[in-house]
Amino acid sequence: MTDIRIRKTGRAGRITLNRPKSLNALSYEMCLAIEAALDAWRGDPDVALVVIDAVGERAFCAGGDIQELYDTAKAGDFAYGRRFWADEYRLNDKIAEYSKPFVALMQGFTMGGGVGISCHGSHRIVCENSQIAMPECGIGLIPDVGGSLLLARAPGHLGEYLGLTATRMGPGDAIHAGFADVYVPREAWPQLVAGLEETGDVAVIERYTEPAPESQLAVKTAEIERLFAGASLSEILARLDADGSELATQAEKAIRRNSPLSAACTVELVHRVRSAGTIRAALDLEYRFTWRAAEDGDFIEGIRAAIIDKDRNPQWQHASAEDVTLAEIDRMLAPLGDATLQL
Repeated sequence: MTDIRIRKTGRAGRITLNRPKSLNALSYEMCLAIEAALDAWRGDPDVALVVIDAVGERAFCAGGDIQELYDTAKAGDFAYGRRFWADEYRLNDKIAEYSKPFVALMQGFTMGGGVGISCHGSHRIVCENSQIAMPECGIGLIPDVGGSLLLARAPGHLGEYLGLTATRMGPGDAIHAGFADVYVPREAWPQLVAGLEETGDVAVIERYTEPAPESQLAVKTAEIERLFAGASLSEILARLDADGSELATQAEKAIRRNSPLSAACTVELVHRVRSAGTIRAALDLEYRFTWRAAEDGDFIEGIRAAIIDKDRNPQWQHASAEDVTLAEIDRMLAPLGDATLQL
């Protein structure tokens, strides 16, 4: 498969995404290939650690390849998307629980599905141009691929802010929010990877680690905490509207562009996952929403507006966030019975 290169080099299992013109968008086949490699390397004594990276400067992985998800759902076939998400989430769980060090190098855009195959790793590295975000509410989804757990674990109520506004995190922000661990300048990555391949020892990373740029999010901690501590989306929006600061005004504008149903469910999702605290609980709750997203949610319309027609004018089911009821949120996050995610 030319879209992804999987091999063993020295003591390292190596995975390289190779779709730079598509910002290394993650296809279904790529997910399955990564999972197969991890399964094979788990018991391989020659593989001491795994390194995942990507070709190109613009992106590690800007998200999942959603064209086929849209095409099948638009035609009324919801089974393909449900299978894709189930298999992708199984991969996310395997990365989070992997028994060997999993080193992810995230340059440029790392969003959505890209977060799922990197930010659950044991050693997550960013550089000067890293831009990490969870923008799913803008296409009628919720922060998934285990992203809800990362948001729930972020300091204070930063997770609600990031999930609702899709704010892009630079390297300092990503480390502050818990989406990354260390900062290594891009020019040092070839030597870093060579050292990991030669030694199979993640201690090599320390040789190249430098202080990260200042986190702008950390500077805004108190303000974000005050504005996003609401029990529901409506309460958060009321706080933003009443505050009127620059941050509040920009955040409210960003939130109101999103699917009201997705945004309301995101708040509830992050709250539930914060209480549960595990990757499997997060993926189970996320799958409840994504299983329903095309048939009952705003996913098809969100993709149409953002990717297909690119008119940036989605016609969401609800006119505003205040129109979403608690019953609708509960329905989107209700247990799936026989369709429950199996990990």
